[in-house]
Amino acid sequence: MRDFDLTPLYRSAIGFDRMAGLLDNLSRGDHNQPSYPPYNIELTGEDKYRITMAIAGFARADLNIEVKQNHLYVRGKKNVDKDEKQFLHQGIAARNFERRFQLADYVRVENASMENGLLHVDLVREIPDALKPRTIEISDQSTLVAAAHDEANLIDKSARPDDKVA
Repeated sequence: MRDFDLTPLYRSAIGFDRMAGLLDNLSRGDHNQPSYPPYNIELTGEDKYRITMAIAGFARADLNIEVKQNHLYVRGKKNVDKDEKQFLHQGIAARNFERRFQLADYVRVENASMENGLLHVDLVREIPDALKPRTIEISDQSTLVAAAHDEANLIDKSARPDDKVA
């Protein structure tokens, strides 16, 4: 029996259940995930993430970051040098790339920065208050009956005509 390393299938889903993404990828047969440029995905806080991409040789003007329909696209387009260089060995990749990351609901891109040949994209997951779990206080029946009685008395008093003041 073969052992399969499924970690590449986990990499491109950020902020939601990875098992669902894994099953989706297996059902579509999505094995063509590009390997350039290399990247890390870090958990930097409870609901904060950071994607770090190694983009040596790219300037800010060569990069484009776009969020569209729960997908984060990072594109690098290198301007072609007019003066062709003759390399004896070219180990630093300078090819164009596009990386796509699927974002979960309520994950938004907070900012992006570049330093020392690394592109950092910070993400945060902000769940709306209406969807967050909340605690419901349990009261006993006598409290509910007393509250209903008080409310009925208020309605009864407002329904009576005011006494005339002499």
